[in-house]
Amino acid sequence: MAVEKLAMNLGFRHVSFSSALIPMVRAVPRGLTASVDAYLTPVVKEYLSGFISRFDEGLGKVNVLFMQSDGGLAPESRFSGHVLSGPAGGVVGYSQTLFGLETEKPLIGFDMGGTSTDVSRYAGSYEQVLETKIAGAIIQAPQLDIKTVAAGGGSKLKFQFGAFRVGPESVGAHPGPVCYIKGGELAVTDANLILGYVISDYFPAIFGPKEDQPLDVKATKEEFKKLAEQINSYRKSQDSSAKDMTVEEIALGFVNVANETMCRPIWQLTEMKGHETRNHALACFGGAGPQHTCAIARLLGMTEVLIHRFCGILSAYGMGLADVVEEAQEPYAAVYGPESVLEASRREDILLKQVKQKLQEQGFREENIKTETYLNLRYEGTDTEIMVKRRIAEDGSRCDYADEFVKLFQQEYGFKLQNRDIIVCDVRVRGIGGANILKPWALEPASGSPKMDGHYKVFFGNGWHDTPLVKLENLGYGHVMPGPAIIMDGSSTVIVEPKCKAIITKYGNIKIEIESIVNTVKVAEKVADVVQLSIFNHRFMGIAEQMGQTLQRTSISTNINVRLDFSCALFGPDGGLVANAPHVPVHLGAMSSTVRWQLENWGDNLNEGDVLVTNHPCAGGSHLPDITVITPVFDNGKLVFFVASRGHHAEIGGVTPGSMPTFSKSIWEEVAAIKAFKLVEKGIFQEEGIINFLRFPGAGESAQKFPGTRRLQDNLSDLRAQVAANQRGINLIKELIEQYGLETVQAYMTYVQLNAEEAVREMLKSVAARVLSESTKLGERNFVMIEEEDCMDDGSVIHLKLTIDSHKGEANFDFSGTSPEVYGNWNAPEAVTAAAVIYCLRCLVDVDMPLNQGCLAPVKIHVPAGSFLSPSDKAAVVGGNVLTSQRITDVVLTAFQACACSQGCMNNLTFGDNTFGYYETIEGGSGAGPSWDGTSGVQCHMTNTRMTDPEIFEQRYPVFLHKFGLRENSGGAGLNKGDDGLVREIEFRRPVVVSILSGRRVHAPRGLKGGANGANYLITKDKRRIYLGGKNTVEVQAGEILQILTPGGGGWGSSL
Repeated sequence: MAVEKLAMNLGFRHVSFSSALIPMVRAVPRGLTASVDAYLTPVVKEYLSGFISRFDEGLGKVNVLFMQSDGGLAPESRFSGHVLSGPAGGVVGYSQTLFGLETEKPLIGFDMGGTSTDVSRYAGSYEQVLETKIAGAIIQAPQLDIKTVAAGGGSKLKFQFGAFRVGPESVGAHPGPVCYIKGGELAVTDANLILGYVISDYFPAIFGPKEDQPLDVKATKEEFKKLAEQINSYRKSQDSSAKDMTVEEIALGFVNVANETMCRPIWQLTEMKGHETRNHALACFGGAGPQHTCAIARLLGMTEVLIHRFCGILSAYGMGLADVVEEAQEPYAAVYGPESVLEASRREDILLKQVKQKLQEQGFREENIKTETYLNLRYEGTDTEIMVKRRIAEDGSRCDYADEFVKLFQQEYGFKLQNRDIIVCDVRVRGIGGANILKPWALEPASGSPKMDGHYKVFFGNGWHDTPLVKLENLGYGHVMPGPAIIMDGSSTVIVEPKCKAIITKYGNIKIEIESIVNTVKVAEKVADVVQLSIFNHRFMGIAEQMGQTLQRTSISTNINVRLDFSCALFGPDGGLVANAPHVPVHLGAMSSTVRWQLENWGDNLNEGDVLVTNHPCAGGSHLPDITVITPVFDNGKLVFFVASRGHHAEIGGVTPGSMPTFSKSIWEEVAAIKAFKLVEKGIFQEEGIINFLRFPGAGESAQKFPGTRRLQDNLSDLRAQVAANQRGINLIKELIEQYGLETVQAYMTYVQLNAEEAVREMLKSVAARVLSESTKLGERNFVMIEEEDCMDDGSVIHLKLTIDSHKGEANFDFSGTSPEVYGNWNAPEAVTAAAVIYCLRCLVDVDMPLNQGCLAPVKIHVPAGSFLSPSDKAAVVGGNVLTSQRITDVVLTAFQACACSQGCMNNLTFGDNTFGYYETIEGGSGAGPSWDGTSGVQCHMTNTRMTDPEIFEQRYPVFLHKFGLRENSGGAGLNKGDDGLVREIEFRRPVVVSILSGRRVHAPRGLKGGANGANYLITKDKRRIYLGGKNTVEVQAGEILQILTPGGGGWGSSL
């Protein structure tokens, strides 16, 4: 309050308190929410003040209500910055007019407008979340669970490297698509106009510089003709017999790719919560949504679409259906039990009185007010909280919160935790004042045939169709419009595709019945179809993403479930990477080596129902905590794919808690090294065998005995989650094979890799051309040679000689001259070097394409055996994955002159005792580039895991976090500045063993003027400040403080 008073005295009109906005534990999202509120609310308040002041005298006291992001209405005095209030109105609109009245199926809301596409779900109650990420900012507030999945009709169309690309960039409302006549670029709206899905006769003349012209069909056709020349020229270069694609075929191809792009996140959103997408009906609205609805529903496997009669303005209409809502919440931390339930009920009663009073002040009588109560619950030892609504049984009794929590947890995560306390985190109440001013009205049954308003040519998959157009106002209850047909409702165009049927319902809405069509793709002998190439890219990527969703949903450990330190991917029958989700870069490039090693090791001894597990560096592993689970995929007894998931297990034994020992000299000190083992054999989980590996590491191979895992049950649970994730991938691959046929799926598996190869070749050619024009680092004629090197903190050298063939677009990465294997743990298996190279190549290709084995096809990597980038199978490697991988990345990117060096390590911190272990990687500064400054305090390059929130950190572990902020002026200077590292100071509340494994404490990140070194210190109870170096393990006493200074990034270019 003192800060508020001071700010007000200084002239601030609005002060945002995070504790008042959202009284919940988690400092980071709460702080970001306060920042967003401080930015938006003054602007919103100013607008509202102007809006209210415009009412005529006598109406100034009118009760004007505004839509909130949680689906409720609020008076002007209590309305603040709600960023998704518009889409929330749409959710209220379709849920209150379609569910129960038109269908009993759960609904997926599909709201596609000109600049965004939003997706939601409704199955009888609003699905709310307390945290979401919008435009990079985490917002913590009650809001409907709405996800923006695409740029809508404004999604930009591109043809790059032989494939169609749609979005994610948007042409926006200004200048907008080409047809808006404002100098815009081709977008989805233009494609719909070409195909006849947009009828220009029914659009007002509001386009052009003076906003007085109709949609320009001619200009759009001209732009598509130019694009057609480019596409057909490319296709002829690949296959001289290729038939030219027409403008309409190209436009339809882009629409098909756009539909596939939008379906991927819809699958994720529903499957993540344990729901089958195909069991829903699609509730479609927005200006552009009904043009795509039949195709979207068919791709999602749905048979029913519902379109509200006011679909173009449903978000506005939904406001008239919404209730006035008041909420109150307060934190309450306790173990769930009789006493805590009693205390929670007491707090609920106090909060209920508050919200009722607020509603009564707005004119609601007691009988018109409904209330809901919630407890925010989680299992002890997890970070997964669920806001549980108290249900009332049929006999009027109150149901138990804990029973409901267990049911919801199992539904969403696929398992329940036995013998775990349930923790209460927050108490929340919600008061609802009924304000529904709109009611659905029934139509009389129609008589006679509908009146047609004309016929238009519309292009569908098999050519042009003469398609009848009818206005919705001329259709009555019971009228049926078989596809193809166009229904105009005044604010949007509904396209009823062939083999679909539109029925006008009792309430004047449109119900479309979808007949499924088997997709068939003819496999060309030489080249891929340019449209199907993009579609299969999305399909393969979508499989890996859904695997990741399953792994996150079913895992138990904080490392995988919260920090997201895992990766999922699918591979061809030869072990080559086909597609991966955007998870942890250091995992992804290395996993192909793992799969290929297992394939060679097991040979023909792989059967359906087998699941393999490995983590050994000589078997393609990165470091031992990263355990890889691999499942072969069979079709009619033939091995056709592999799926794999790799997760960082925070505890697998070893000389220190957290399994990241600082001073390990051999692999046995890092423990649990598994080269090859069948975790599941012919469908049977081999629990005894994997327990032996984890509890008795190095048995028979190391003379010295080291402790086994300290968290066996967590290991087993996460391994089962990895098996489940792989099974999800298998099911999706089999669905794809059933839909398209094995020959087609495997053909496009190859085509997506060839597509990536072509993109990398073109990038290498352009790099070679630039170097040839700028320097004299030349070899023989077409060859460019560049040498770079960097040092680890002990002086070990990573040396790279990069040779690029400018004619063929090929590169040779030769690491000869790199130092020998070290007597330490920053040795890196060869798979880590491959991962770093493939990551850098993917970064350098400025095209939206999946990272796959094709990226390495034009590349050769030579790593000298016996170097610390190719150590023996007995070498310690735990630091190679987290330190050396970052240094390899810096060397490769500086060789390409792409950017200055970033922090160059992951700043690995572990601490614990015999009862627990904690692990984190700490951010630093990223390097600057030719046209950008670096970024402060970020995970760089080979890792992108989350940090534990400061308040959760202090709540769960015996620590105080004294400081966590930017380390000012630690970034390198230059024309473009490298940005700053971080300062992290942790005080320990009880004795623990602390290990820090870090780099760049001696050799700073390089740039023109390099960033600052990092440093690690221990501040003892008698205030001595002791330098720990980059790598150390210490027994810390209660009251002592660990201070970590992470490196800043290097600068770029001369500042003179």
